[in-house]
Amino acid sequence: MRKFDNIVKKPWGYEYVAYENEHCALWFLHIKNQHSTSMHCHPNKTTGLILLEGSAEVSFMSDSFCLKPKHKIMIRKGLFHSTKATSEGGISLFEIETPVDKFDLVRLRDSYGREGMPYEDVSHEYPKIEDCLKIEEPVLGKEKIYQSGHSTLRVCNIESIGFFDTIDDDKNIMFLKGGIITEYGINVAGPGDIVSSKVIKELTKVFNQVKIETIIMVFE
Repeated sequence: MRKFDNIVKKPWGYEYVAYENEHCALWFLHIKNQHSTSMHCHPNKTTGLILLEGSAEVSFMSDSFCLKPKHKIMIRKGLFHSTKATSEGGISLFEIETPVDKFDLVRLRDSYGREGMPYEDVSHEYPKIEDCLKIEEPVLGKEKIYQSGHSTLRVCNIESIGFFDTIDDDKNIMFLKGGIITEYGINVAGPGDIVSSKVIKELTKVFNQVKIETIIMVFE
């Protein structure tokens, strides 16, 4: 499997891996104003998008909607979608994929002639620069703070289910590792999921266990 350590140049901008483990990969994307990704799908993986800066239009085969900073969307396997930057300075966003497989890609329509083409080869890569985000895992009970544009990112290694009660209802939470589980060990929320704090608090009224080494990102 190809290891992505560099920036991948795209006709609409660029992307790179900001964090990765055995369950999920978190990509940082910058899309230029009035440019868009292809209308594409991922047959075997789930994708979560959360906008960090700017304004965007997310389109599907039959409809579209506007995405604002710190708002999120979860995209099921096989659902064709496209993201367009509609703000003057372009947009920055996170894309989290589960499981990790950048080559799980089917392009239906594309403004740059890539219909039916696979993911870009190594000729499109160039070294990361100092400003690239590199998300690191904090030790148990601690957090690390990152800044991207106007978004503050809190990466927390939580010790107990009660931690979620400290997060305001209007915040979105991305699970990077571990998760909330039932008493019989099934994930209720796990790596790759982006869920509002309000929903998480409803879940924890019934499911009150977290895995050891549960690492989340809170968008503030």
